Amino acid sequence: MIDLYAMVSPNVQKIYLMLEETGLAYTPHQVNIWKGEQFRPEFLALNPNAKVPVIVDGEGPEGRPYTVFESGAILIYLAEKTGRFLPREGIARHDTLQWLMVQLTGLGPMLGQFNHFCRFASDNAYAVSRYTTEAARLYRLVDDRLGRSRYLGGEAYSIADMATFPWFRTEARLFGQTHPFMGVGSAEHPNLWRWFDEIAARPAVEKALEVIDRHPSTLATATTDEVDRVFGRGQYARRS
Repeated sequence: MIDLYAMVSPNVQKIYLMLEETGLAYTPHQVNIWKGEQFRPEFLALNPNAKVPVIVDGEGPEGRPYTVFESGAILIYLAEKTGRFLPREGIARHDTLQWLMVQLTGLGPMLGQFNHFCRFASDNAYAVSRYTTEAARLYRLVDDRLGRSRYLGGEAYSIADMATFPWFRTEARLFGQTHPFMGVGSAEHPNLWRWFDEIAARPAVEKALEVIDRHPSTLATATTDEVDRVFGRGQYARRS
C-alpha cells in the first residue's frame, strides 16, 4: 500500500494519474497547506522541504517502507518500481526524461509564476507580462513537439505526459476565458489539444480526475495571514 500526501495542485495530480495508471493500491491523505499542515513536525519528518506530494511506499526497496518526495522523483520511482511508463534504455528513455525535465524545470515553474502574478499580484504589470509571454512560448514549444511526436517522450504514453497534462488542465480551468491560447481546443495549438483530449479519454485518467475533483482547493477559506505564510510575504518575508 502506498500513502499519498496530497492536495489539488498540478504537481500532485500527476501522481494520482501514475497511481491509477499502474493500478497500485494507495490511500490519499489531504494536506491543507493553507492551514499550515505541511509545517507540522510529523509532515516535515516525511519531507523537510514542507511540500506535497509525498508518498510512503509500504513495500519499498528491500521490502521496507520508503518515503519519496518531489513529484518528478516520485514518477521515476513508481515507473521503475512497476516497469511501466519509462523505457528502460535507449533513445525513448532519454527523450522521455528530457521532456519530463522540461515540465519540472520550465513549464511548471513558469506557469506557477504566471498563476501567482495573475491571481494574487496582478498590479505588477512587468511580472504579469513576463510570465504571460513565457507561458505562451512554452505552449508553442509543447505544441511543436506534439506536431512531430504522438506523445512527449515519443510514440508511447509516459511519465512525461502524466507530468505535463495536469498543468494544461489547470490553466484551462483558471484562464481559458481570459487567455484564449490556454483554452481547451484553442486553434492556436492544435497538436497540444489533440494530445490533451487523447489523454483525458484514458480510463485511468478519468478515474484519477474523479478522485482529484472530490477535494477542491481550500484557498477560499484561508485567512490573509495563512495566505501570507504560504507565499512568504508580509510578516513572513525575509528582508535581508
